Amino acid sequence: MSDQNPYEKLGVSEEASFDEIQDARNRLFEQHSGDAKHLEVIEAAYDAILMDRLRMRQEGKIKVPERIRFPELRVQSPPKESPTPREQSPAWLQRMLDQPTPADILLPGAWFLGLSSISLFYPEGGDQVLQLALVVGVATSIYFLNRKEGKFGRAVLFTLVSLIIGLIAGGLVASWLLPQISFTSLGTNQFSTVVTFILLWLVSSFLR
Repeated sequence: MSDQNPYEKLGVSEEASFDEIQDARNRLFEQHSGDAKHLEVIEAAYDAILMDRLRMRQEGKIKVPERIRFPELRVQSPPKESPTPREQSPAWLQRMLDQPTPADILLPGAWFLGLSSISLFYPEGGDQVLQLALVVGVATSIYFLNRKEGKFGRAVLFTLVSLIIGLIAGGLVASWLLPQISFTSLGTNQFSTVVTFILLWLVSSFLR
């Protein structure tokens, strides 16, 4: 086998194309995958053919495709970093969420803190005061939401949904939590009102 030229070792003719040479090399590699000596001979023959084609190219006898990589150029190029897709929230959520300034957070917070204080420190029997505080809280939420986008209907919808969720969730939590707290005289209505104000503050500050 040592007397054979590189083309004969790969089983191709000297007129074979580069695709045929590469196919022959790959096929022989698969056939002799467990024989290191044969693989070395095949690789040496392949390198010799490439060098021969390079010489012929330099002499202007053939045109070698640029995609053929010659032995002296076999430097593994660094893998290209595939751009990682940015994790983005759904479009509908982006349209709802706001990036508030400190003033957008603190100003509604001051209003709802004051309303919560009235609800907490007013005697439990004053349901009319709680209802009035809720009305003011609803109006406050609608105002701050509406001034962001100028969409009054949307502001009303978000506020009413928050109001309902806050009252229901606050009532459920109060019925479970307050009986376990003996050191407070806080009523269920007071507790649920405060929870509602917290939710309205979050909505008016972080939604639009």
